Order: sequence, then structure tokens, then C-alpha cells
Amino acid sequence: MRDFTKKLRVLLIDDNANHLRGIKELITLESSYNVVGATRSANLGINLIKKYHPDIVLMDINMPEKDGLQTLQTINKLGLSTKVVILSGYDDSDLIYRAMKLGAKGYVLKTMASSKLIDAVEAVSEGKIFLPSILSTRFFEYFQNCAKENSASSSEENLLSTLTIRENEVLELLTQGINYKSIAGKLIISETTVKTHVNNIFQKLQVNDRTNAVLYALSHGFKVNTSAKSEAIATAA
Repeated sequence: MRDFTKKLRVLLIDDNANHLRGIKELITLESSYNVVGATRSANLGINLIKKYHPDIVLMDINMPEKDGLQTLQTINKLGLSTKVVILSGYDDSDLIYRAMKLGAKGYVLKTMASSKLIDAVEAVSEGKIFLPSILSTRFFEYFQNCAKENSASSSEENLLSTLTIRENEVLELLTQGINYKSIAGKLIISETTVKTHVNNIFQKLQVNDRTNAVLYALSHGFKVNTSAKSEAIATAA
């Protein structure tokens, strides 16, 4: 059951006027989220993000003046807590991989049921990564192939060996898509302590966010069970 008490601030960027209008109507009718802006321009979208500091940005990946991947990089450089969910008509594995590697927190196909979009916003707002199951399976297979190629061509130090026992425990739970509050409960520590461990993990693995910490861990031999691997990449309804 959806929690309609949430007042997330959502901003929409899509150069297709009809699709942009449809997304706005969907969010307005099926959630209590506040749509603070909607634009067909990537550059204007960036300006609106600077102005309104939305919690979530739903953004098309195929736009004429600046594509979604370029815009995603620009958004990340703003240093805000804004999270981006990619909307796309393409289910190309490489495109999904590149988007997630650049920091997208979710990826939804425009052809999917409208409920998936609301599910994505909810999951990402809770600190999870959202990929519908049909995409997560394809993504993970592609990711494994990339990891094998990287492993064969690189002799770099495995930074996982620098983690403490507690940091490994926290990382294990991160790969399962568990939020900080739940991690604190499982390890019987404060949420502040969890955040400290997570920051230490980011520094040691030389990454900037949870998504890339999980990707690094999985590509460098971090041992997790099969179900945890799927949770690391996707939270499906």
C-alpha cells in the first residue's frame, strides 16, 4: 500500500510533449508527490534543478540538445542530493549499464505499466536502486561479462582487502538494497555509525556513491548470495 503522506519534490525532463504531460498527470493523480517543474529542455531542466533542488528527477535519455547521460553527469556535478531515474524507450544493456555507472538510481522503459514509474520513485526515495526484473536480469548478465573483461585486462589492487570486518558487513547489506536505518537495526548500531562506515567504504573503494560501491564490490569478487546479487542491482515490485 502506498504511503501518500510523502511530499517528495519531483522534476520532469522529457523532450516529448505528450509523454511529459502524461507523466505529470500520472504523478498528480496517483501519488501525493509535488511536481515542482516539467520541461522539454535538458538545459532548462538543469536550471530548474538548481532552483528547486528536487528529491527525484525523472528524465528521458534521448534528447536533442543534450542527451540524458550528459545531463546526468552535469546533475551529479551540482553536488545536490537529487536522485535521477532514467526514462527510456531503449532496453539496450550497454545503455542501462552506462546510465547506472554514471549514477542513475533507476531505469524504467516508457512502454512499461505506469505503476512501475511510481514504484521507481518510491524505491529510489528510500535509498534503493530500481530496475524492473526484465531489465535487471539483462543488466546483470552484461555487467558480469564486463567484469570478466576488466578482470582479465587489469591487475589493479583489489581495494576490498582494505575494508575492516564491520565495513564488509555493511557492504554486504548495501548489496542487498537495504537502507541505512535497516542496516543499523541489523547490526545493532546507530544510523550515524552506519553512515560513517559507508563514507569510509566510499573512500577506500574510491567511489562517490552507493551504486558504484556495489558495482565495484561485485566486479571484484565480493561474495554475496544469488538473491543478494539481484537486489544489489534492482528492486522490482
